[in-house]
Amino acid sequence: MILRPTKEDYNEGFAKYVSLVPEGNLEEILNGSLNRTTAFYSALTEEKGNYRYAPGKWSLKEVLGHITDNERIMCYRLLRIARGDTTPLTGYDEEVLMEGAAFDRFSIAELLEDFAAVRRSTLTLLRSIPDEAWTRRGIVNGYESTAAAWAYILTGHEIHHYNVIQERYI
Repeated sequence: MILRPTKEDYNEGFAKYVSLVPEGNLEEILNGSLNRTTAFYSALTEEKGNYRYAPGKWSLKEVLGHITDNERIMCYRLLRIARGDTTPLTGYDEEVLMEGAAFDRFSIAELLEDFAAVRRSTLTLLRSIPDEAWTRRGIVNGYESTAAAWAYILTGHEIHHYNVIQERYI
């Protein structure tokens, strides 16, 4: 069972993401957000998918691509820590990843297919982790964190971006 991490389980910079995750079964929450995100993006036209609420801001397609990339990275961190690998892991620069991605050249359907595949992989990863592994600790970007923290951080990260979409794009 994945227990909610405490503030000692992750870098305080991620507290905003963890705080967004509602109480409940994390797998059910992730399945629900998969359905919500899929329904939202499926209803968009390609033109709307390229919408940016301000110059220099990401398009809706880029937001979805970023969520997917981030989930891959967070799952990698979670996997390494849960399996007991104590090799320190580095951070990443989301802007550099965005520059190299060109998400706007993909259709919404293609981006959703990728997102759904990553989310299904996340869910199978969560099911593969034994209870005792959730409290294992590792170093990411110079800060100690637990495997459970990364499950909550990736969940809250998507919720954060969904909220931003609702506030600034709709």
